[in-house]
Amino acid sequence: MKKALYISILALGITFQGFNQQTPAPKQSEPITIQDATVHVGNGEVLENATIVFEDGKIVAIGDKSTPTKGRILAATGKHVYPGFIATASKLGLVEIDAVRASDDQSELGDLLPHVRSQIAYNAESKVVESMRPNGVLLGQITPNGGRISGTSTIMQFDAWNWEDATVKVDDGIHLNWPDSFRRGRWWMGEDRGYQPNKEYQKQVSEVETFIQNAAAYGKDTPKEVNAPFAAMQGLFNGSQKLYITANGEKEIIDAVTMALKNGMKHVVLVGGYHAYKITDFLKENNVAVLVRAPHNLPQFDDDDYDLPYKLPKLLSDAGLVVAIQNADEAVFQTRNLPFYAGHLVGQGMKKEQALQLITLNPAKILGIDDAYGTLEVGKSATLFISEGDALDMRTNQLTHAFIDGRAISLETHQTELWKRYKGKYEGE
Repeated sequence: MKKALYISILALGITFQGFNQQTPAPKQSEPITIQDATVHVGNGEVLENATIVFEDGKIVAIGDKSTPTKGRILAATGKHVYPGFIATASKLGLVEIDAVRASDDQSELGDLLPHVRSQIAYNAESKVVESMRPNGVLLGQITPNGGRISGTSTIMQFDAWNWEDATVKVDDGIHLNWPDSFRRGRWWMGEDRGYQPNKEYQKQVSEVETFIQNAAAYGKDTPKEVNAPFAAMQGLFNGSQKLYITANGEKEIIDAVTMALKNGMKHVVLVGGYHAYKITDFLKENNVAVLVRAPHNLPQFDDDDYDLPYKLPKLLSDAGLVVAIQNADEAVFQTRNLPFYAGHLVGQGMKKEQALQLITLNPAKILGIDDAYGTLEVGKSATLFISEGDALDMRTNQLTHAFIDGRAISLETHQTELWKRYKGKYEGE
């Protein structure tokens, strides 16, 4: 009996061990030098046969072959070095399996929930998060979803024991889903399936504006009782947080940005922006950056250009807007394709290093972390990776090493374990 119990416990332990995430890397303990690499700085510059030295999690030197080496040397002849890619407006770590409710923490009940914080809901042991790293996606803005005001996002790095260790920037912004002035008919209520005016639009807009005005008034007073939703909004008025507005139509974008600025919001970022290319002058005038939807999508309307989703990031960039690519509307696991979305834009006429900025420097600027991340520069975090080839090409983006704050992280995932397990089965067939 005891022997059978022992075997059962051992088998159970092995089962759980097989499903554990890779152990987070320890703090950098010695200087590391990467030699003879092609370095993609992230700001449009490329350094050939370059040397990078980092110590205590920071880049301390970057230059040509004459740059003095230090500590452990990684030969990178013929290889490429990139800053860690940054995912924006992402549900990573908030949902593991869509069909399993217990693993889905991306939204809460209610409509106006600025006090819902993604930071404490983030699952650092997510297998989905782990699968980002082999493609070079090392940081992300973890964002709640649902309701009119979804909640507050936090910037995380993707190799941590828990959400405390993962946090890079706490409560960076609040996310607002702006109502649509047109909507599809609700077939279950006998309505035509086509687009029709949203008769509730003005009412829905008024509800949002009233809430924001009440939050502003709350901040100017000394309330007797704490109102958690209003208290969570105060960073929008003092400039410590940004308002991320999801809107796609011209009218919706103009209404949303105008309302936000009129009511004292300091920083506004547009998310989605499907028709933003029609009003780029308005967005530039109001200093609005855009987290544009990933380009691997179909047109939304019959009279759109067939390739509008493919070329939209380039159209906005060419107009002089600060643009980053986001994947909020897609399945969360597809965030791993972020570098290939950027690579797709090269086929639309964008220069490769400019496309790279849409997942490195630009998101870092928008998220307010460009002092430490987004480019490879002396004094910044050693959050970077080495690839066998072009990181924007899925055929050649094969990582050999990756570092977050100088820590050499594992590139093993549940997927790589399965690949190793089954590759022998089909070899030679």
